[in-house]
Amino acid sequence: MDTLPSAKQVFVRASAQTPYSKRPPAGTTTTSVLADAFAALLESSGLAIRDIDGLAVSSFTLTPDRAIDLAVKFGLKLSWIMDGGTGGASGVDMTQHAMRAVEAGDAKNIAVLGGDVFRDADFTRLVENYNRNTQELLTPIGVQGPNPLFALLTQTQMKELGLTKEDYGRLVIHQRKMAAANPNALYRELLSMDEYLSAPMVATPLGMFDCVPVASGANAVLISDTPGDVPIAIRKISVAHNYDLHEGDGTATGLSAISHDLFKEMNKDTIDVVALYDDYPVIVIAQLADLGFISWSNASEDLQKILSSGQPLINSSGGQLSSGQCGAGAGLHGMVEVVNALRATSAKRGLVTGYGMVAYRYGACANAMLLEAIK
Repeated sequence: MDTLPSAKQVFVRASAQTPYSKRPPAGTTTTSVLADAFAALLESSGLAIRDIDGLAVSSFTLTPDRAIDLAVKFGLKLSWIMDGGTGGASGVDMTQHAMRAVEAGDAKNIAVLGGDVFRDADFTRLVENYNRNTQELLTPIGVQGPNPLFALLTQTQMKELGLTKEDYGRLVIHQRKMAAANPNALYRELLSMDEYLSAPMVATPLGMFDCVPVASGANAVLISDTPGDVPIAIRKISVAHNYDLHEGDGTATGLSAISHDLFKEMNKDTIDVVALYDDYPVIVIAQLADLGFISWSNASEDLQKILSSGQPLINSSGGQLSSGQCGAGAGLHGMVEVVNALRATSAKRGLVTGYGMVAYRYGACANAMLLEAIK
């Protein structure tokens, strides 16, 4: 049996996730789904509101409210607070800051929340006004949302790695199979290769199943100086934002710059579960290559091998491609997935990644976190 480390350690004490929905019920708001996730987090952790002294929040649709507004509504007295702003990378980013705050003694129990609710044209307004580059350079020429950008990236990756449409299909089908055991996933029905290949084309070569479905919902984790029923220790967090000054072609992510240092802490061959940010299959494959799980020269065969062997198990909740993407809450989706696996299965070590914030052509943010269950 492993023992707790003698040095001060920070733990993920609990996690929570609301059900995801395509069409949220009347009266559902971003505040309400974040409140539901927070309430579930408290229940899972065994703590009371008075025990929470830190709060971090990431959301696109909470505006004009911020983390402090939630603190007022939730009745929290805080010594530490943060508004996360890096989208799909925000979960790991907020956890990094929360971990340092706990290490420094600034707070003992920090609730990290992320989520969104989308109605009517909310998502369209978001993607058309995502940042200045989108407003001034992309939307005026008819580039609506990220699909065309990631279609171009997928074309480039297919050429550079020698991949076929079927390779991406194998990944999507694998994740749909994983989603069958996730009651919160939007899509749980098994998917065949024929169904995948014959799906309506969105932006060549991306078909319908290659594009993450928009969802409403929220995720939450509790970062603490004390463990929960199954101690889950944060072993390392590494970050690489704008690592290539946005001068590359996007086929590599910032993980390529940090993977060597990351795995000094934990041998990647000992990792049981891996949650890779997956708004598009191309990004999953890019991260697998950046982390050394597959090679550029033999990507197709390596991908088939890792998916069939389950060593490590990739996106065991179905990922966002099957579960749905609840806005900025997606940045915590993988973390909740891995924490659940470490608590409820024989898995002992997990890896979580974040990716996002398309500055112009591809995501400018990337990060990764190693977790270990002390059993």
